[in-house]
Amino acid sequence: MGRENGILTYTNTLFYPLHPHVDEVKIEDIAHALSQMCRANGHFKTFYSVGQHSINCAREAKARGLSDRMQLACLLHDASEAYISDITRPVKCYLDEYRKIENNLQKVIYEKFDIEYLTDEEYKEIQDIDNALLDYEFKCLHHQGIYECPPKLYMDHDFTEERMVDVEFKFIEMTHRMMKSIAGKG
Repeated sequence: MGRENGILTYTNTLFYPLHPHVDEVKIEDIAHALSQMCRANGHFKTFYSVGQHSINCAREAKARGLSDRMQLACLLHDASEAYISDITRPVKCYLDEYRKIENNLQKVIYEKFDIEYLTDEEYKEIQDIDNALLDYEFKCLHHQGIYECPPKLYMDHDFTEERMVDVEFKFIEMTHRMMKSIAGKG
């Protein structure tokens, strides 16, 4: 595999998105990239990062009484975007090959953080939280929701613009704290 098939990450890791390896996945790369990627394809009036969204998803999981493992899964649910970016939902549904790449990469990321064996029910909970936050983000940052019947949120969330470095630090800190808690229960 040549260098041209890989990307050079923030930590100087040569990463191959089409052939990802667990040992090449770094939380520092994920946190850094997601803290700098804007939600809504950049169409909000203020900068609101994928990293902030992911942190809010983890907090929402906690408010719903979900385990640290599920909170970590929610925090990392968009982590593949750190390596392959994202495509808006109305377009992504037509890109089968992209979704296969994204799903494979996401599985490797979950494996890295020892949360690879999620049930269908757990994936649905993650999706429910993601959709609830999506709707609420659009209500707060774009003054109109996405869904006619909005999903329920279990807590209020803060969507004010945060410094990228602060989001990055918070993301890494939350990951380490949850992993330590999960390991302590194992």
